[in-house]
Amino acid sequence: MTVLTPARVSNRWISLFALAWVGIWMAQLAPFQLSLPEQINDWLGLGSELRQDNWQESVTTFGTISGMSALCALITFPMAGALSDRTTSRFGRRRPWILGGVLAFAVGLILLGLQDTYWGLAFCWCLALTGFSAASSALTAMISDQVPVDQRGVVSSWVSAPQAIGTIIGIAVLSVLALGFFAGYAVLAVLLILLVAPFVYFVDDAAVPQHDRARLTGRQLLSELWISPREHPDFGWTLLGRILVNIGNALGTSLLFFYLQFGLEVSDPEVSLLALTAVYMVFVIGASVMSGVLSDRIGRRKPFVLISGVLQGVAAVIIAVVPSLSTTLIAAALLGAGFGSFLAVDQALATQVLPDADHYGKDLGIMNIAMAVPQALGPLLGAWIVQATAGFTGLFVASAIFGVLGGLSVLQVRSVR
Repeated sequence: MTVLTPARVSNRWISLFALAWVGIWMAQLAPFQLSLPEQINDWLGLGSELRQDNWQESVTTFGTISGMSALCALITFPMAGALSDRTTSRFGRRRPWILGGVLAFAVGLILLGLQDTYWGLAFCWCLALTGFSAASSALTAMISDQVPVDQRGVVSSWVSAPQAIGTIIGIAVLSVLALGFFAGYAVLAVLLILLVAPFVYFVDDAAVPQHDRARLTGRQLLSELWISPREHPDFGWTLLGRILVNIGNALGTSLLFFYLQFGLEVSDPEVSLLALTAVYMVFVIGASVMSGVLSDRIGRRKPFVLISGVLQGVAAVIIAVVPSLSTTLIAAALLGAGFGSFLAVDQALATQVLPDADHYGKDLGIMNIAMAVPQALGPLLGAWIVQATAGFTGLFVASAIFGVLGGLSVLQVRSVR
């Protein structure tokens, strides 16, 4: 396939792209952080009365369901990307996968609201995450398809900043409206479709010319899912950095409520968590947008990724060494600034180390595994660390180590400054 340098995308393109990501993150992160754990606690018979002797059962159960969804994401991201690379429909090659993924995501959410068994919850959340992964894989591939390199920092920041915006909107919808599980998930599903639809409808998406599409076999597809780090070291180092930083962030954030309640023993952990989340979100959004713009302006990606890993490490060390609510607020700001910077610039960096222009969707699908899987495994891994080290200090030390190693690994990337 002939590869042309794409023209600069318009502000309208970026706005619709950002709006789509608000919908996707809202529908994924609000259930992940609020309604799904509550639904699991109801099934366990714990309600809202978590205690020192039962919170780990809650987190472990949630973690096993989340771990199953991580396996679905592990498979779906590269598979959907690889198939979208070869799609020749008259609607384009990415849009069918974005729309199909969103519809599967929405159906999974609606069905999730009707479940009251462990396997029902697990199946429907896996269906939702499969749709999420398919839509996300195709949507991120459009950055490589349509956005020039000197604009990718700004555009990529609008993949990450909507994480915070979508989470706030989703949790507000679920909390303020005080809906039941079914109604809450249904509202999120409808909003998901409404927010993604404008991008799918208005943005052009050229199909792969029939003569450029190689015949695809199952064996060929499976062989393409392996990218040798020896042959493509920059791809390998970028992927490793993503995995490490995202594990560090997941460990530092996924058990914050339990840390406040059972580690610091604050009187009102819900209010304290809301304050921490607000600080974290503000710094994620600010750092993401600023880093994306500045990275494009100076033409550098690696310094931002390195700084982000160090900031996340410092934040986790502060919590581990000086455990108090005030220091945790400071750490939340540093963690948000570090992760926001990483999310914006690392997505742009990832698009610049892809091995093959014919397989952008598949290659970015592999890259995006490192975003979704650590997040899904974070609660379970975190609960194990807390249990193994008999406290939360070990959890935040591990978070710091992963964050710093992730930032350092980007120094090995040679083709991008």
